[in-house]
Amino acid sequence: MRKQIIINSAKSEVRVALLENGNLAEVHIERSGEEAAAGNIYLGKVLRVLPGMQAAFVDIGLEKAAFLHSSDIVDFSTDAGDSDEEIQYDEPKRKRDDSSIEKKIKKGDVLIVQIAKEPIGTKGARITSHVSIPGRYIVYMPTGHQIGVSKRIADEKERRRLRETVSSARTKEGGIIVRTACQGLPKGDISEDVVGVEQTWSTVREKAEKAKAPALLYSELDLVLRSVRDMLTEDVDEIAVDEPGDFERIKRYVSGFMPHLSERIELYEGMVPVFDRYGVEEQITRATDAKVWLKSGGYLVIDQGEALTMIDVNTGRFVGKRSQEETVFRTNLEAADECVSQLRLRNIGGIIIIDFIDMEEHSNRRAVTDALEKALANDKARTTILRISELGLVQMTRKRTRENLERLLSSPCPYCDGRGRIKSVETVANEILRRIQKEAASSNRKQGRVSVRANRDVISYLYNDEEDAIRALQERLGRSVTLRVAEKYHQEQYDVVAA
Repeated sequence: MRKQIIINSAKSEVRVALLENGNLAEVHIERSGEEAAAGNIYLGKVLRVLPGMQAAFVDIGLEKAAFLHSSDIVDFSTDAGDSDEEIQYDEPKRKRDDSSIEKKIKKGDVLIVQIAKEPIGTKGARITSHVSIPGRYIVYMPTGHQIGVSKRIADEKERRRLRETVSSARTKEGGIIVRTACQGLPKGDISEDVVGVEQTWSTVREKAEKAKAPALLYSELDLVLRSVRDMLTEDVDEIAVDEPGDFERIKRYVSGFMPHLSERIELYEGMVPVFDRYGVEEQITRATDAKVWLKSGGYLVIDQGEALTMIDVNTGRFVGKRSQEETVFRTNLEAADECVSQLRLRNIGGIIIIDFIDMEEHSNRRAVTDALEKALANDKARTTILRISELGLVQMTRKRTRENLERLLSSPCPYCDGRGRIKSVETVANEILRRIQKEAASSNRKQGRVSVRANRDVISYLYNDEEDAIRALQERLGRSVTLRVAEKYHQEQYDVVAA
């Protein structure tokens, strides 16, 4: 399988795409001003304790108070080695603590917390005091003491070696999860990573002792470096990045832990936007469509609601060759893989119901469930799945830590009283900036101007918020850019013409 990481950086927005054999597998978007990243660690102050919900609201310095459940509270004043960590299924897990929240915290208390789920919709961030600090090869958990190894490392001899290496490298109490990237690495590289994350935690504790709540104690890597850390493996063939500064940062970062992969990092300098060059832009557009076609001629209908997501499988144009049962079975098998691909791509989490087409034979239902579980094995998000029912329904959950792609790229539609969604002003404005570059690149003329006509709100945003980006485009393209309001244009409608 050919894997590529494509990075598009602009002043107001950074986008990272993971391609697998040319198909968009994941896309991550981060916009300027977004500060509540999952993984950030704060010194928070308890605002309210709600015994009826066994939860509390904590001020961590963001616009909305963060939500802290009783089960996510740990006492940092005790030795981490005495914590209630245990190991199950080769992964550290906490035993349930049923003591009431009133015995753990009270209003005005100050504690170290980490964002577990970013603010989603109208909800504030969900936080935990069971902190985890990711390194390149391991994840360090100060409140635990056990060592777990990624399930994807199958060789038992290698698993024992990794446990022994990590155990001997530890200088502090704390739990450690060995990531898949550790497989085959020399002891020195792993030990260095262990020492690094332990030092990071020591720095966090020192800052907490001096800071006044609310305060940010530790920031996760930005999207560019975070994506490289989490996505770059030996089987990645290429990293294409279109911003020279990010290119240099990535080269320096990778040279520190995987220098032999540095040659796979390329600076993209073409005039056509990098996402267009690699076919990503068109795939992102399709990623918000309700209907997804299968190669066989069948299709999925994806309905994302507030409480759950429904995926309906249909045979569509696929009529098969033998029997109805065979046609349905083949459609469901193909749909199982595509459903997981769409969950990853759209970053759909929470409760998910997949309505496969009814099958008569039990062996076929079992095969479809097995295919779904096999596809989910490649999904980094934590999932749980129930067996397919007699009616063809599969119930599952997928861990949600960030806003899904549809909500990130769109906003409630003002034209239909909020019952539907359209692209947000920011999304349309960024599309226009990329379109300006694309139109100038395809024009035969080397000079002249590029004219833009769009909805008043979009033009206003471009004038007021993207002035620097437009000036940079004009300098790069050697053309002037003219912005005009089209009063009757829909928020998503615009024209870009290179003259």
